[in-house]
Amino acid sequence: MKKPEEYLSEVTGNDYIDAGLYDRFNVKRGLRNADGTGVLVGLTRIGDVHGYTIEEGRKIPQEGKLYYRGYDVETLVRCAAGEGRFGFEEAVYLLLFGQLPHAGALDDFSALLGNSRVLPRNFAEDSIMKLPSRDIMNKLARSVLTLYSYDDDPENKSPVNVLRQCLELIGRFPTIVAYAYMAKKHYFDHESLVIHLPESSNSTAETLLSLIRPDKKYSRLEAEILDLVLVLHAEHGGGNNSTFAVHLVSSADTDTYSAITAGIESLKGAKHGGANIKVMGMMEDIKKNVKLWDSEEQVSAYLASILRGEAYDGSGLIYGQGHAVYTKSDPRAVLLRDKAALLAEEMGLMDEYRLYRLIERLTPQVFKKLKDSAKDICSNVDFYSGFVYKMLGIPTELYTSLFAVSRVAGWCAHRLEEIVAGGRIIRPAYKCVQPWLDYVPLAQR
Repeated sequence: MKKPEEYLSEVTGNDYIDAGLYDRFNVKRGLRNADGTGVLVGLTRIGDVHGYTIEEGRKIPQEGKLYYRGYDVETLVRCAAGEGRFGFEEAVYLLLFGQLPHAGALDDFSALLGNSRVLPRNFAEDSIMKLPSRDIMNKLARSVLTLYSYDDDPENKSPVNVLRQCLELIGRFPTIVAYAYMAKKHYFDHESLVIHLPESSNSTAETLLSLIRPDKKYSRLEAEILDLVLVLHAEHGGGNNSTFAVHLVSSADTDTYSAITAGIESLKGAKHGGANIKVMGMMEDIKKNVKLWDSEEQVSAYLASILRGEAYDGSGLIYGQGHAVYTKSDPRAVLLRDKAALLAEEMGLMDEYRLYRLIERLTPQVFKKLKDSAKDICSNVDFYSGFVYKMLGIPTELYTSLFAVSRVAGWCAHRLEEIVAGGRIIRPAYKCVQPWLDYVPLAQR
């Protein structure tokens, strides 16, 4: 009997497609136009990502802006901070309902999410502790699918029932992620099992920090910066891979748990939710190989080596630099960078923080010199989010799942939008380039 690896030549040979055929048939690879812009496949009122304008067929770079339901995220962040409160719950309310809550509505909504944090009876024991996973995203996806069985009305796709399911999922995600992590530590890392009950009065950021720390303790600044990360990751337009996956699967008229799981599995990919892990690996490599972190000459030389594919992982990529939409700046990176400085100073990590800033400043210069390109390069949110997680003592295996805790708000908003305003199954086309063949009877092959 042949082993699976013995079939490799058949797979690689028969699945190969000449790259020239994509141009011949005008295929929009990755649903991208030739100029790098996204193929327009839908309309949304939920989020808008703005990084450039098109004037007379030319892309004109601009400072990046991110809007939630028409509101500038920078304004949402600044106002919440100015009032001394956490902002994620307000952002979730806005994304789901399309308007800003008054104080009483926000309190009621925060309480609703807080009361949803406790998992159904026996769920933690039966679905998480008895079936742990080395990968937290894998466990999160399986847990969401399992929640279908705990729902008395899982197939009802009316907006009111889907909203109820979405609110429960948004509330439960922090607890599922924390418990999955604790189970992983116990069963695979052979550490003590520590499980805390979530406190309904805590914000989402406070809940996460208290559930993943044995002593449940955290500072106000730590909670504030994690809350900022959650706000900034909650939504990024309908075209990002995981949100589009939710739109795609929802358009097929499936249940909420299956649709949200599709988003999780998309986000799990290294090209999407795992980008900040790549940044952290690259930064550790830079810190190890660059002796003087404040030397522009040494840092530039090593960045050039990375860009030439001679250093780090050989990909030729400086992770955390550049974005498909943002050109001059990523507003999420700017907000997170400024807040990260406060935490870095408090923790005595300013030398490392200044290295991040230096890399951010030098990368466009190195890129322009080596690639002879005038392309605008800016730091994206992944460049700083991993550093923030590191300062918070959050382990690498939780990075992507914390992204999911935030982005589930956007997924749910887009699922509701697809149900209300969609109505047609999403069905793009693939051009078949396989020649027709005559069937050969078995005895003659």
